[in-house]
Amino acid sequence: MQPSEDNKDQGQTTHFGYEEVDVNEKRHRVRGVFESVAQKYDLMNDVMSAGVHRLWKSSLIDWLNPRAGERHLDVAGGTGDIALRIVERVGRNEVGPITVCDLTPDMMLVGRDRMIDKGLLRQINWSCGNAESLPFPDRSMDSYTIAFGLRNVTHIDRALSEARRVLKPGGRFFCLEFSRVVIPVLAETYENYSFSLLPKMGEVIANDRESYQYLAESIRRFPPQDELIAKMQAAGFRQCSYRNYSGGIAAIHCGWRI
Repeated sequence: MQPSEDNKDQGQTTHFGYEEVDVNEKRHRVRGVFESVAQKYDLMNDVMSAGVHRLWKSSLIDWLNPRAGERHLDVAGGTGDIALRIVERVGRNEVGPITVCDLTPDMMLVGRDRMIDKGLLRQINWSCGNAESLPFPDRSMDSYTIAFGLRNVTHIDRALSEARRVLKPGGRFFCLEFSRVVIPVLAETYENYSFSLLPKMGEVIANDRESYQYLAESIRRFPPQDELIAKMQAAGFRQCSYRNYSGGIAAIHCGWRI
């Protein structure tokens, strides 16, 4: 019998922002963060980025270029933002099945309510699951997207391997994530914003300073652009590349399952 993930990681530690925690604790703490911010998550995205996150997500959909009939998987996509953009791009009558998979049921409830309001429940499936152990068959998806979620997983390498596993040959992996700023003068300004203003905004708007302090810290712990490319290649992705946005505040990484 194979050991469970929890047993396999027994006694190991990892980072939760700048704090070191037991590996098996991180998943529960990440889930707690998103349970806390679920109702204000989309509002905070607009406030934090002055709406620029919408442009980044539009760029993701442009690069993805979804087509009629394709099967799409959006991981850590609880509020349905990326799924909705795929439906709007392809058309509700032509879009293939979209599955949103998220660790936090509260986030998916927000997304499901959103799709009810838009009359789109038929187009989107909802699945509660962990990016490191996806509840989907091998070679079952045409594309995999994850937007602002990869930095929250405990083992990035496992999540990347799972992404490759569920993709069909010729399928593509896309990750939109906060990344390493490449313009020095912008880097200093962004650092001050992240650790001074961002937690205060979380406290005022979402009544949750700690979650947005974690957000700032988790961004700094995430691999920079070229290091993430190396991890994708180690997981078996090919023709890997990335594009920086807003001076590297965000980046989109793409890799193919050949």
